[in-house]
Amino acid sequence: MTTDDKPTQAILSAHDVFSSSELDELCQRIISSGILGRSKHYGALLQYLVSCSGQNRQPKEIELATDVLGKADDYDVSADSSVRVYVHQLRKKLNAYYDQNELDAAYKLVIPKGSYSLAAIATTPIVKSSAFSLARFGVSNSLLFAGVVLLSANLLYMFGQRSEASRPPSQFAAAHPVWETVLGDDQPILLVMGDYYIFGELNANGNVARMVREFNVNSRSDLEDLQFSDIEHTENYLDLDLSYMPEGSAYALAKVVPLLQNSGKSVNITMMSDLTSADIRSNHIVYIGYISALDKLTSMTFAGSGLRIGRSYDELFNTKTAEYYTSDAGLPEEGDPFRDYGMFATFPASIDTQVVLISGMRDAGLMHTAQAVSNTLALDELVVSIDSDTDEVLASFEALYEVFGVDRLNFDANLVYSNLLDAKQIWASPQASRLD
Repeated sequence: MTTDDKPTQAILSAHDVFSSSELDELCQRIISSGILGRSKHYGALLQYLVSCSGQNRQPKEIELATDVLGKADDYDVSADSSVRVYVHQLRKKLNAYYDQNELDAAYKLVIPKGSYSLAAIATTPIVKSSAFSLARFGVSNSLLFAGVVLLSANLLYMFGQRSEASRPPSQFAAAHPVWETVLGDDQPILLVMGDYYIFGELNANGNVARMVREFNVNSRSDLEDLQFSDIEHTENYLDLDLSYMPEGSAYALAKVVPLLQNSGKSVNITMMSDLTSADIRSNHIVYIGYISALDKLTSMTFAGSGLRIGRSYDELFNTKTAEYYTSDAGLPEEGDPFRDYGMFATFPASIDTQVVLISGMRDAGLMHTAQAVSNTLALDELVVSIDSDTDEVLASFEALYEVFGVDRLNFDANLVYSNLLDAKQIWASPQASRLD
């Protein structure tokens, strides 16, 4: 589990896990590691929190300001955010410490969000087995169906489909050369679900007044950056540990997971909001979701592409023909026909890893793309449409499907675009270069 992942275990008081002497020793190890940097304030802050933990109390912001940072007694917490900034940075430094040291620690020392006290959480390694694992699933809040509930529904549907042993097209699709780049080696597969991070906005009484989806806020880290860029309203935002996925992801997941399982390889799952560069470097990535939810994979996806995002995420622009592909699937009235687009792409993310994108502008496009890549005839059509050397095709190419439907049902679809990707441009993108 990465340090950016929200732990699924209960958050325990630090003094319930560590004795006073153990906490003191741990504090000195952290300071001695150099992870806190040159500033004396971080070491002093950590020692102060350790002392408060031993007394089983949570210090107030004014105490940290005067006792640790040396602020005057008339320190105004509403005008000076120094304490919040230092605690925010110390929280990140503690996470970094466990990334670089004590990797086998049974418990990690943390500072919970919205708190000025130390706590402990149990560490849980990622399950590496041939079985489909939910250990990396990043959404734990049960308030909305879009997290665990939706994934559970996906899996129930998936296994219901697998019981129809009379026609498992995924078994044959898995052997197709298009999938050879991710299924033909020993590299583990990380299935990434495109999710949309949402946070809460509090009213004057401290209650959640509304839930907010902001395109520039796609993770807990992004929310923290927003909070510290808008100090005036920082207390109005709350991490709800919540995200949602489109309904089309359920159908796509049911199509793709059996295909991946036929390889017998390790398959883990995570949310896009929890994906890290380390994940991309060490796993083949299979993405399922909307184009608008690509987030960290966006720059790599379009670096060597002949397509560009248009005036919105419901539109792609063909740089060679100047043609626009625009979805209206998000607008039609009940009973009205619509047009949507699905996108498939595969390209190298690093020397050892490959990215496969099964995506769409909306549900119809996503669902058709998932159906196409799990069907041998459709995969053959992809290869033929490129009209190039097979080895080159399999390494890096993209395709676009035009999908027609009514009332969320697909009635027809055509392969309208396919093209080789320029792998050199992919590697030249800033994100790809950071993987080395």
